[in-house]
Amino acid sequence: MDFALSENQESIRDATRKICAGFDDAYWLRKDSEGGFPHDFHKAFADAGWLGICIPEAYGGSGLGITDAAIMMRAIAESGAGMSGASAIHMNVFGLNPVVVFGTDAQCARMLPGIVNGSEKSCFAVTEPNTGLNTTQLKTRAVRQGDRYIVNGQKVWISTAQVADKILLLARTTPLEDVKSPTHGLSLFYTDFDRDKIAVHEIAKMGRKAVDSNELFIADFEIPVEDRIGEEGRGFEYILHGMNPERILIAAEAVGLGRAALARATDYAKNRNVFNRPIGKNQAIQHPLAKNWMELEAAWLMVLSAGWQYDQKLPCGPAANAAKYLAAEAGFQACEQAVMTHGGFGYAKEYHVERYLRESLIPRIAPISPQLVLSFIAEKVLGLPKSY
Repeated sequence: MDFALSENQESIRDATRKICAGFDDAYWLRKDSEGGFPHDFHKAFADAGWLGICIPEAYGGSGLGITDAAIMMRAIAESGAGMSGASAIHMNVFGLNPVVVFGTDAQCARMLPGIVNGSEKSCFAVTEPNTGLNTTQLKTRAVRQGDRYIVNGQKVWISTAQVADKILLLARTTPLEDVKSPTHGLSLFYTDFDRDKIAVHEIAKMGRKAVDSNELFIADFEIPVEDRIGEEGRGFEYILHGMNPERILIAAEAVGLGRAALARATDYAKNRNVFNRPIGKNQAIQHPLAKNWMELEAAWLMVLSAGWQYDQKLPCGPAANAAKYLAAEAGFQACEQAVMTHGGFGYAKEYHVERYLRESLIPRIAPISPQLVLSFIAEKVLGLPKSY
């Protein structure tokens, strides 16, 4: 059993850190205040060839695994870019996995290179206002008419829709009452984002202003049949292939964010003098930070375990969900403690930790709530009755 990163993985981490070094704390403070997608940050990763880290080499990507991607995403968040930086390229890393797995060679050749080279940005449209995590109850309808589907409906909490050129869309093609199982009758599409047919309303939120979140209103949106991924009605099955990688990657980002916060808190504790001594000499400061370090290290090992299981094509649902839960909690605790360690200065934007705390709520909430993770583990791992 080898816990060390491979030479290649160390190179990925180091290369990521080098790119991120060009985007300092002042850059992210400005983005947090003014908003606006970090196009230059996104382009830097595209130019270096990292946006396609998990996309096969045949389509311009690097053909690496989710574990490798997790190392990259942790390094991005840990650099101080936090969830703002990670979310700017998050979709590129995991989002088109269903296309890679279930798309035809022709679709992959047409759909993937633009994501890899950064010329196209995409958004991931699944969640709806009245269904939340109950994906089988989606109301957005795609009705086939000849060689096209006509789509009508609503989506919510769709990241990067303000800047997206493409949309990965899950919609119901067979009414719920006409299918044997609620998981049937949903279809997956990857197509052009038509702003004449999709109204995009940005949601004002407490953090990550640089990466927009939106509600979409879809009216008579036409999608060519050739933009449907796989068979009609099997979209729910396909979308599951993107869910576990997303959990693993957001867990890695939460660990990175927590480590950024811990580093700032530790440095402040070493240099802040009160009553003629550094506050870091006090156990009331030391012990919570030591606990944060241990929790983040444990969560990171769970991330690596989940990533390894996925890359080995093993069932990784429990590990991916556990990694997401543990990392989100550890990251949040580290960010909260960083604010408390700074005292009143922790509330000031110039010290950055208040931004980290606001952003740390993202991996706690999304893409799945901590409560539903616990319910999943209770049912699928412990064999307890389904509770929802």
